[in-house]
Amino acid sequence: MLGQRIRSLSPGIIAILLAATLFVIIDSQVSVAGASQAASKYRFKELPIAYPEGYDRLPKRTVRNVNPAYFKIRSWISSVGASVALNDLTGNGRANSMCFVDVRTDEVVVTYAPTAPAGDQFAPFLLDPAPLPIDDTMAPMGCVPGDFNMDGRMDLMVYYWGRVPILFLRKAGVTELSNDAYLPQELLPQSSPDGRYHGPKWHTNAALVSDLDGDGKPDIVIGNYFPESDVLNVRGQDNVEMNDTLSAATNGGGDHVLRWLGGTGGDEPSATYVPERGAIPFDKSTGWTLGIASADLTGRGLPDLYVANDFGHDHMLHNQSRPGQIKFSSAIGERTPITPKSLVLGNGSFKGMGIDFGDLDRNGSFDMMVSNITTAWGLEESNFVWINEAESESEMLESLGKGIAPFSAQARPLGMAWSGWGWDLKFGDFLNSGNLEVVQTHGFVKGKINRWPWLQEMAMMNDNLLSNPSMWPNIQPGDDIAGDQPIAFWARTESGEFANIVEHLGLDVPIPTRGIATADTRGTGALDFAVARQWAPPAFYTNESPSRGNHLTLRLYRPALVSTGDEGLLTPAYDATAKVTTADGRSQVVQLDGGSGHGGKRSFEVRAGLGADSGPVTVDLRWRDINGQFHTASQSFTAGTHTLVLTDRVEEVPNR
Repeated sequence: MLGQRIRSLSPGIIAILLAATLFVIIDSQVSVAGASQAASKYRFKELPIAYPEGYDRLPKRTVRNVNPAYFKIRSWISSVGASVALNDLTGNGRANSMCFVDVRTDEVVVTYAPTAPAGDQFAPFLLDPAPLPIDDTMAPMGCVPGDFNMDGRMDLMVYYWGRVPILFLRKAGVTELSNDAYLPQELLPQSSPDGRYHGPKWHTNAALVSDLDGDGKPDIVIGNYFPESDVLNVRGQDNVEMNDTLSAATNGGGDHVLRWLGGTGGDEPSATYVPERGAIPFDKSTGWTLGIASADLTGRGLPDLYVANDFGHDHMLHNQSRPGQIKFSSAIGERTPITPKSLVLGNGSFKGMGIDFGDLDRNGSFDMMVSNITTAWGLEESNFVWINEAESESEMLESLGKGIAPFSAQARPLGMAWSGWGWDLKFGDFLNSGNLEVVQTHGFVKGKINRWPWLQEMAMMNDNLLSNPSMWPNIQPGDDIAGDQPIAFWARTESGEFANIVEHLGLDVPIPTRGIATADTRGTGALDFAVARQWAPPAFYTNESPSRGNHLTLRLYRPALVSTGDEGLLTPAYDATAKVTTADGRSQVVQLDGGSGHGGKRSFEVRAGLGADSGPVTVDLRWRDINGQFHTASQSFTAGTHTLVLTDRVEEVPNR
């Protein structure tokens, strides 16, 4: 009888032992040795952010008003929207202006970074889209700086839930930065005979700016989450839905590619974009998109895309465009006998939330990192660290042309597989050592009642029921899912693995976060960062790390295309890349990122840490001029900041 009893219990005993073993393995991977030693090199200080006058008196909400069909999960629907960008909005040459979305007020705030000197400060203001139609069924989700009409002035694009994005184009005749300095314009023309909005109900959570067709102009990719429906309309139709599966959903809002067609300047500036239908294969364009990033993987001056989708497959999209026609094909990683299906690029079933490109292994080629949901005893997926395995750019081109993405999953060996409920992430060299760190946002819904058990039950639900919001468990105010998870700060240890040192740095604030922006806001080579918090004020951290190395910072511009009568105006050299090689023969590749990730946009500086090397270093530059001609040049630079104007040659001009 005893033997029979033991045999009957053995499956349960084995399951318990297996779970305990997995816990030990996971815990050992999360707790990387050497974290304290690595953390001793860094120091950050939070500085107060200036708000518009009277902002503290505005009503502050903690949850969104939603379609009645979403009411029982309104905290879930309210879990995104906080975003932040850092860039040079004043034109003074330093990226010390901020634009952020505060979900508590549904306002877009433009202010100066706390590190800005008096000459770069201005009265903070709210970005007002009037007279364009905005109502309570819409909410801003992100702010993207850029020169969208190519007149040499920095504009802003704001994307929303409930409508198409709005361009705020900088007027030529208004010199002081304020709301009056911008002219609002629909990204896509809309008809409004009655003053109300009648256009597409896009629900955008990612936007990318990049020269996709190689004509030298900034194109735009919009990543939508929900399909077109009345998500935020409390009087809306019962036309809303959720994802049709947790691992391969294709009923989302998907991706739209918009090609630059023209622009004008002056006090009534304009920018014209046209939809490039079919640019992305249809079956790769219907996901629940939360992040998009681009990089020139093949050295042709044509950036490839990575699209991070929630509830299903991410997509690597190979650029096959030509001027005037944007076209992508899909590439998928190869699976070996020991590779889990979810660790094959393009076949993963995880929840892609954010994406960034960077040269993580410092070999002169772009790698990638993707945020997923990685909460132990919650939903245990894995972050992706995709290491570029191509021997050369020509080999990468050949592989992508065959539909093969030559990247290997290295998150676990690098110690970066598990961190929490991940969102945006940004690579950055905060020590100027030549090695990249990663800042990653985390957390979902903050409350007092743990609802992980309900979410885990939902994860086992029949997919045929999943798209119906009424079949989801309650996620309402007071419920908590990963609500105390702080940001992660990944730093490399002496073993070569990465450790999350956020607790050692004292940055472990238990508030859900979304967007991250990085910039050298002081023009000293020190990389600062800002974090957008969901249902809380954003935070700005200045880099006071004591042992920073030398740096090479390149400000890459082209002459403005659109003349407004002002001489010498410059526009960003979108997608320009620089391969920096130091005296010891080590190389790293960096690029001008026009706007990537989830809810955060880094500044336009192109940075490479040099460590103890003061130069000269060799820089191999690649860029397209404003007419789309592709150029290369190899030059030597000393450490420090250099401002370059790229035409058919490289001209260094004085730093502003």
